[in-house]
Amino acid sequence: MTDCPAWLADKLPEASPLHGRLAVARLADADTLGAEDFSLRSAAFRDGDALDPSFTADEEDAVAPPLEWSTPPSGAEELVLVVEDPAGRGDRAHLHWLAWGFAPQQGKLLEGESPPFAGKNAAGNSEWLLPKLDIGDPAHDYVFQLFAIDRPLGLMPGAGADEVFAAMEGHVLAAAVLNATYEPEDLDAWSEEDDEEIAGDIADDLDV
Repeated sequence: MTDCPAWLADKLPEASPLHGRLAVARLADADTLGAEDFSLRSAAFRDGDALDPSFTADEEDAVAPPLEWSTPPSGAEELVLVVEDPAGRGDRAHLHWLAWGFAPQQGKLLEGESPPFAGKNAAGNSEWLLPKLDIGDPAHDYVFQLFAIDRPLGLMPGAGADEVFAAMEGHVLAAAVLNATYEPEDLDAWSEEDDEEIAGDIADDLDV
């Protein structure tokens, strides 16, 4: 397993060797990560926060979270978005979203909005792959990575990660990362505790 480089670990809330699997570890470096204050944020969560269930498989009709980014460096021709869970199967991160065609300027992607072009995720489709874990699994990281590249990607929708990453190699001017976490909620357990709390409140009221 490739260790997470120090320049990337410094930008992650809780880095581990697994983060060395991320696309940003392969395609960016200490000079390009955060170059010219290029940054990525979301109105739905802060860096290191948990994803709301409305962005995960815990809820029906879940969608992708909103994203916003700053102006990329001069010379950028296109922006590419990659979202990965570093705790993937085998030696690869689990790819949840692959999108490109964003204009090289300050911009945003609204909640549930489709990107200009999308490639195949780990499930083989071109959608936001909803985070899904089994009850009792430890929390996973979902790292949103935005790349500013110095050439148009020039790929058709539905391209795979290997093809996209090969086209990006050596052309990244800047990169930005935003980390979210997800841990499945045990709704049954929550309901029992909640019922006990409510029952206690009612009993207290009756004693008054």
